[in-house]
Amino acid sequence: MSTGGSARTPGRVAAGGALAAWLSAALLLSCAATAAAASGPGPVIGGPRLGGNGVIVSYPAAAHPIAQLPRVVTSSFVVADAGTGQVLAARNPHGYFRPASTLKVLTAATFIPVLDPNATVVASRRATSTVPNVAGLIAGQRYKISALFTALLTISANDAAIALAEATGSYARGMAMMNAEAARLGARDTVAVDPSGLDTPSHTSAYDLALIARQALTMPAFLRYDQTRVAQFQLRPGHSETLFNQNTLLTSYPGGIGGKIGWTSASGATYVGLARRHGVTLIVTLMNCPPLTEITSAEQLLNWGFAADGKVQPVGVLVRQAVSPGRPRTAPSRGATAANQRTRPTVVAGQPAADSVTIPAIVLTAVILLAGGCGLALGRRRK
Repeated sequence: MSTGGSARTPGRVAAGGALAAWLSAALLLSCAATAAAASGPGPVIGGPRLGGNGVIVSYPAAAHPIAQLPRVVTSSFVVADAGTGQVLAARNPHGYFRPASTLKVLTAATFIPVLDPNATVVASRRATSTVPNVAGLIAGQRYKISALFTALLTISANDAAIALAEATGSYARGMAMMNAEAARLGARDTVAVDPSGLDTPSHTSAYDLALIARQALTMPAFLRYDQTRVAQFQLRPGHSETLFNQNTLLTSYPGGIGGKIGWTSASGATYVGLARRHGVTLIVTLMNCPPLTEITSAEQLLNWGFAADGKVQPVGVLVRQAVSPGRPRTAPSRGATAANQRTRPTVVAGQPAADSVTIPAIVLTAVILLAGGCGLALGRRRK
């Protein structure tokens, strides 16, 4: 759960930081729009039916009836089988929405493979001044990477998200890596402007969240952090706090194995729900729900999904395929899955990775650095 805002220092520093952040966001979205225009419309990722805006489902013949989809109040949703990738039902699956803290699934899926969980990173002013500062990180204190992942996924700590991005070597590099990972997965509806999902121009879709969640499910470490019910988090030597997992699906729903809640005033409630029964793992994603309804709605969709899986004709597929930005969307090839299993080097916290970054990711890095320079210059002029 997160809310927008900034509480660094008053006056010129805050003004400069705000200008830097919003200039960065505007330039990033301009780059994304340029790439999208260059690629042309192309086929809809996941299948042509997923290009629709209404409810999309294929019920079986009358001889084999199943229950109708529950009527949940949400602007967009996807129900998918994580094992087969089949999309069982959807509504406006490729619609753009603000992600709120569900973006942290991408944050985790990007950084878990490359950050050493036993390494530490020093909390910066950027991390500790984010609002709300959920974990309560203290500037200058060292924090273990694994503890930051736990805080990220249990209590949705925005400060932990920033610290993890900075642990890659710099905040700009961390953001570049997140957008590169979205592109690698084929999550073409996703632009990440910050790692926490605050009310910036970040956007994603129910389809992309399901695609990213499917990737996260392949990571044992993600599930370990995400399923943590209670944990102790050391703020400084001799002072700890208790973290309680906010995702009540873990305790209230039979078969619940994880997920991520999100909410801001601009995004409404957003949600990723994960559940497993009898060897079948389902993913439910919802965008722009009324507050406090997202988990109940997800449970209703999961109930339907477990009853319908294998009985309804899928309306699309989660395409586990790297899609190069600027190229038309295409159907998955047989070699796509293997191509996506390439190994990535481990990053020791604070040290840059040796892997390559895509051109849009490099552009993003330059944009954020340029915006930061503009903010600094503004701050100096106002002294």
